[in-house]
Amino acid sequence: MTRSASATAFASAQTEALTVAAARRLLAEKFRTAGIETPELDARVLVAHALSLDNAGLAAAGTRILAAGEWNAITSFGERRLMNEPVARIVGFKEFWSLTLRIDSSTLVPRPETETLVEAALAEIDTAGPRARPLRIADLGTGSGAILLALLSELPDTLGVGTDTSFGALRIAQHNAQRLQPARAAFVACDLGAALAGPFDLIVANPPYVASGEIATLAPDVRDYDPRAALDGGRDGLDCYRAIAATIPPLLKPTGALAVELGAGQAAAVRALFSQAGLAPARPRTDLHGTQRGRVARKCDTGAGPAS
Repeated sequence: MTRSASATAFASAQTEALTVAAARRLLAEKFRTAGIETPELDARVLVAHALSLDNAGLAAAGTRILAAGEWNAITSFGERRLMNEPVARIVGFKEFWSLTLRIDSSTLVPRPETETLVEAALAEIDTAGPRARPLRIADLGTGSGAILLALLSELPDTLGVGTDTSFGALRIAQHNAQRLQPARAAFVACDLGAALAGPFDLIVANPPYVASGEIATLAPDVRDYDPRAALDGGRDGLDCYRAIAATIPPLLKPTGALAVELGAGQAAAVRALFSQAGLAPARPRTDLHGTQRGRVARKCDTGAGPAS
């Protein structure tokens, strides 16, 4: 849908007195007609954000007549959504691992699939002892800080550092950390672990893993709004995994582990790269869609079953 077409989508309602509930229904219907996957949810979130209301406030205000300025704010958000801009980018935040995280154009939108990586990393921590023990972890390409802050929320005596080449992303990560884990998270501008000094108990990464030639085929809300540097994994999507395999193992403790997010169909290739680097890959963890999404590789073989 073009900008001009989306701008006329709400024109018929501009002369009517709309209640909050009617505006929400109208927005949802426009989204449904446009083929947006979650029209009711998106409409609820955007109307609530436009009116600065929480869920309870939105329900209570259902019969109130909107002021002109409020309707203008709602339609502005609606037009952006009809242009495939993700709701999280419109409102400027996203929930991940029950944490509310600020995002902007310099960061990926944290996705539910990435919680699989957090689960895999925590399962690895649990194999070696209690979560309350002192640990040191690093998050490579931290973006909004989502993975690092999720792990710190579960590991009460752990210190973490996140790296990124984007100063904008680091500012967002620092902002999120100041609200959630102000004393236990630090951030460094560098490529992967180039400025880090080990040893670490755990290093995690959600690297760029989309093959360069496939970026044009991605859904518009990803292709047109996520930073390309956070998507582009090179010709075959594996460039960053190669760099991690070549540089990160020396930063791990002798019993440390590396956990990475995988793109669809990449489990075997990443397993081979990590094995060649002297790591022992464990069986990958699948996400809710059945995709092998989280790969853990240990600095040494601690007796896990065969990987696949």
